[in-house]
Amino acid sequence: MALDLFSPVKLGAIALKNRMVMAPLTRNRAVAGGLPQAMNVTYYEQRATAGLIISEATPISPMAHGYPALPGIYTDAQVAAWEKVTDAVHAKGGKIVMQLWHVGRISHPSLLPNEALPVAPSAIKPAGKAFTYQGLVDYITPRALVASELPAIVADYVLATKNALAAGFDGVEVHAANGYLLDQFLRDGSNQRTDNYGGSFENRSRLLLEVLLAVIAVAGAGRVGLRLSPVNPFNDMIDSQPQALFSHVVDAINPLNLAYLHVVEGGIHGGGIAAPFDFASLRQRCTSPYMANLSYDKARGNAAIASGHADAVAYGVPFIANPDLVERFKQDARLNQADPKSFYGGSELGYTDYPFLSA
Repeated sequence: MALDLFSPVKLGAIALKNRMVMAPLTRNRAVAGGLPQAMNVTYYEQRATAGLIISEATPISPMAHGYPALPGIYTDAQVAAWEKVTDAVHAKGGKIVMQLWHVGRISHPSLLPNEALPVAPSAIKPAGKAFTYQGLVDYITPRALVASELPAIVADYVLATKNALAAGFDGVEVHAANGYLLDQFLRDGSNQRTDNYGGSFENRSRLLLEVLLAVIAVAGAGRVGLRLSPVNPFNDMIDSQPQALFSHVVDAINPLNLAYLHVVEGGIHGGGIAAPFDFASLRQRCTSPYMANLSYDKARGNAAIASGHADAVAYGVPFIANPDLVERFKQDARLNQADPKSFYGGSELGYTDYPFLSA
């Protein structure tokens, strides 16, 4: 029988009832202390028919924050609050992994402890504006991390992984995409270091590999995914040789036997024009299950699964507006249209009030 979006699949140690994944979606609706709240529980529970939910990107430390009202995963209170989410998803028969996040330079002192400077591989100010509690303000020049600080960042990923598992998540996804810290180390537009973490592909990949190995030591490779975005220009990102760089990255991670590789196949968030890239070639290099992401609909998703291009397909905006997206795809039912004005921050409006087909 031909495989499609509704076929079960195993991503590492995580068995999925279908191949439709809810992509990680920042929604800025946590409360003080970086705590998920009751409406966050409802939101994830509503979408538990997805084969897998990837949580919103979740800061691994106080220094990892870059936006208002984000939930964290570095305090006991945050673990307890997230446990309500995972319990609700599991009660509905769903699976959920946590996306682990450090924003690096995409932050502002007003969002960080003691008005600290954001950190980055190199002291290069990104173009654009930071989204703060006071509104949009220009990014500032970050502080370049010294090599001796990097083990502490790896340790933050380790603690976050332990906490995510303690909160009941089925695994974790290391966020190395979309212009945040690990992506900043990978791409030469943001990494101009001359030490062992800059220059060659091997050096620029070093921190990512150190993080992955440390996280795997806690969770096991079968419960660790990775997200990459080879040519997404969002957050002022560019690389001079993206195809060669990310081919190297995939070759380097293949021996780790990750649960999956999640790839943003182009540019998102209106960040500019993405450079040309051969994603089919990247997929062919990849020995882990491959999750495709970017503007897939039902037909493209089914085609990607049937052809072997993808083992699973991640959907973002469609899951925002359609908590029962799986059922709507099965019935070829009309989709609710998303309201972009309610994507970031706010109340239950545009968050948990999208209607189900059954309504």
